Amino acid sequence: MSKDIEFKNRDRFIELGLTIAAIRKVKGLSQEQLAEKAHISRSHLSSIEAPNIVRPFSVEVLYNIADALDMRAGDLLNAKFPDV
Repeated sequence: MSKDIEFKNRDRFIELGLTIAAIRKVKGLSQEQLAEKAHISRSHLSSIEAPNIVRPFSVEVLYNIADALDMRAGDLLNAKFPDV
């Protein structure tokens, strides 16, 4: 199995990372606080949130981040924000 992201999923990972960052900020958490609650490193979270880096991550990490944000993983995937 290739570790390369299909081009069609690239924007999905970027959007999900930006969503995670936005919700984290709304909840008043630093990257370090969220990473600790999600049992991942701060650098891993930073690369997930960075819009210029496409960082695929496992479903387990998605569940950990969702739990740390007190959300369901599906709600995190489907979160929509108004265009700014």
